[in-house]
Amino acid sequence: MVGKNEGDSGSEKPLDLFLNIGLDEKTAKNTLANNKVTANLTAVIHEAAVTDGCDRTVGNLLYTVATKFPSNALVHRPTLLKYVVSLKIKTPAQLEAAFSFLDATASDNLKVNDFEAACGVGVEVSAEDIESAVNEIFEENKAVILEQRYRTNVGELFGYVRKKQPWADPKIVKQLIDAKLYALLGERTAADNEKPVKKKKEKPVKAEAEDKAIVEETAKPSEEEINPFSIFPSPEENFKVHTEIYFSDRPVLRACNSKEVLEKHLKVTGGKVFTRFPPEPNGYLHIGHAKAMFVDFGLAKERGGCCYLRYDDTNPEAEKKEYIDHIEEIVRWMGWEPFKITYTSDYFQELYELAAELIRRGHAYVDHQTPEEIKEYREKKMNSPWRDRPIEESLQLFDDMKRGVIEEGKATLRMKQDMQSDNFNMYDLIAYRIKFTPHPHAGDKWCIYPSYDYAHCIVDSLENITHSLCTLEFETRRASYYWLLDALGLYQPYVWEYSRLNVTNTVMSKRKLNRLVTQKWVDGWDDPRLMTLSGLRRRGVTATSINSFVRGIGITRSDSSIIRLDRLEYHIREELNRTAPRTMVVLNPLKVVITNMEASSVIYSDAKKWPDAPADDASSFYKVPFSNIVYIEHSDFRMKDSKDYYGLAPGKSVLLRYAFPIKCTEVILGDDKETVLEIRAEYDPLKKTKPKGVLHWVAESAPGVVPLKIEVRLFDKLFISENPAELDDWLGDLNPESKVLISEAYAVPSLRNAMVGDRFQFERLGYFTVDKDSTPEKLVFNRTVTLRDTYGKVGK
Repeated sequence: MVGKNEGDSGSEKPLDLFLNIGLDEKTAKNTLANNKVTANLTAVIHEAAVTDGCDRTVGNLLYTVATKFPSNALVHRPTLLKYVVSLKIKTPAQLEAAFSFLDATASDNLKVNDFEAACGVGVEVSAEDIESAVNEIFEENKAVILEQRYRTNVGELFGYVRKKQPWADPKIVKQLIDAKLYALLGERTAADNEKPVKKKKEKPVKAEAEDKAIVEETAKPSEEEINPFSIFPSPEENFKVHTEIYFSDRPVLRACNSKEVLEKHLKVTGGKVFTRFPPEPNGYLHIGHAKAMFVDFGLAKERGGCCYLRYDDTNPEAEKKEYIDHIEEIVRWMGWEPFKITYTSDYFQELYELAAELIRRGHAYVDHQTPEEIKEYREKKMNSPWRDRPIEESLQLFDDMKRGVIEEGKATLRMKQDMQSDNFNMYDLIAYRIKFTPHPHAGDKWCIYPSYDYAHCIVDSLENITHSLCTLEFETRRASYYWLLDALGLYQPYVWEYSRLNVTNTVMSKRKLNRLVTQKWVDGWDDPRLMTLSGLRRRGVTATSINSFVRGIGITRSDSSIIRLDRLEYHIREELNRTAPRTMVVLNPLKVVITNMEASSVIYSDAKKWPDAPADDASSFYKVPFSNIVYIEHSDFRMKDSKDYYGLAPGKSVLLRYAFPIKCTEVILGDDKETVLEIRAEYDPLKKTKPKGVLHWVAESAPGVVPLKIEVRLFDKLFISENPAELDDWLGDLNPESKVLISEAYAVPSLRNAMVGDRFQFERLGYFTVDKDSTPEKLVFNRTVTLRDTYGKVGK
């Protein structure tokens, strides 16, 4: 045996363990930066019984086992480690062969003879055998070697030798190849050391299009970018081990389904993917839920499977029918159709019966500690005084809890997990608590309610969910998830966590959103400044653009980034640019009197709804009246002109879009001699003038008839800081300019018939939608997004 000491001492620090097996200090410290590799390598060292150290060659192989061992065959890792430590497997080639064999074997019984044959166990390759193989390779490739000399690809030669002698010692192979090269070529020359000059290819005259095609071809998106769901395994693969749970007092739990359990599951599901979107009905859904919907419903749709909409309704005090109705409605608005709508409360009876079974199996107990005592004992890793009470006593007390005999707060049911674990979520989590509160869905039948940690995984199993997908903050709960299903002998779904969707200049926590709403910092859950999905919808954002934004982000596990708001706005503009017809609105009207036009005269021009509107399609145009009273934006007039200014100024001409050029001839000022009250101008009916500036405008449709008055709400970022959630005084960061109300803007007559939810591009101003506050007397428009695109300039 190569191990220096088989004794297991559990007190070593990871860094010491890594140095003991021969890792250099830099590699050891880099390993500590990766929690997953650290945990795997520590486990491997303990399983191999080399905590006091081993030869460096063995240590390097152990490191490879920790980083590359197939996760579906973890049950066989201890066996492989015995082969490594005893030097029956001693080369990287043998180890790679072992990985391939075990990956194919998975959790099935290991056929030792076939395994040893596949890995070359017991095969000794002599130096003479290796030399003979090297000589053969050099003879076969002599002409190429003489031509390329020391530029010969040694890696290829190495590969040829390995095909002939797969279990040859790689060090000996390298030494013999180097020696053979020297014997054939002699000393290196100056020419051998020169870098080869790359010849530039001559481009044909008309190669621009071809070059572009080549660039596009080399920049092909990855399979994951094309199909973000390709990372998930099929339901048939859910017998593979992909999670290990470490305990302080018992063997490692390798979470997987037996083939019998999996076959039973597949028979029920027909081999289809089953997912679930499980919101808690205690608030309105926000854009983070849009990502969850995309992952859950999207995976099921892509694989031809089914996705439940399941209300996680285990807390009756916080849940309302208002939220339940909203969630179902917004899920469908987002374009998703649930396979079934279920409630965790639908399973309250099964959950209760399984909790009693958990007690009978010795895995749960009734506890009488107060919440403060539970917190203190968990922090100190101390067992509850009632942890080891008799099973029958806990069963009786649990029944008393159910019958309402025990007062609220005087007892809980806790799972008997591992109080000495390194994972805080294994410290005897609460499974049931007493609440004398009627349930919005289940009524007053129950006075005990299951916790999320108890109910979530069991209902996943009862609904035969194949992929239980959630955000990364639940990753540490994976141990509890699988511990409970294993303790009850239930089918185990495949669990995978992805990063939360965080967007700049907003808050996403329900607690903070609820405070904004209840304290009236905003105008309800659907305030257009909020990142709630109802708020975004009211703002005029489409479900298509939200899903496009989420898909563009991808399903990653990187949890350190916050997505810039302008990236979302880019996708909104992309959608609205294609779908929102153009129209003209003046937000801050400045009156312009056309002095060379009759007061009774009205000329109608054709204005384009779309930039590329075909001339022969009447539906792509709308009529806009031009009269002697026109209104432009106050900001489009200056008293002093400049070269970089394209608006109107005294003596200057501009083009009124779709109409005529006008020239400012006089300015009417207020009593302060500064405030501009009115402009006098002349128009060019023959359109001979060709000014550079083009302005949007609105005119009176008849003498003395004021243009259509509308209310416009200009929405901006709700918070000034990019990440207000990090601030202690986050409410103090609210943007005072997040909502600007313009009560009397002027619009073209064609907008009079706009309906709630209709979307438009107000030319030169942005994209707007008709708000639900509109009345027959006055339309109200919300600004969805400006025309400016900062994200598109730096990349999509």
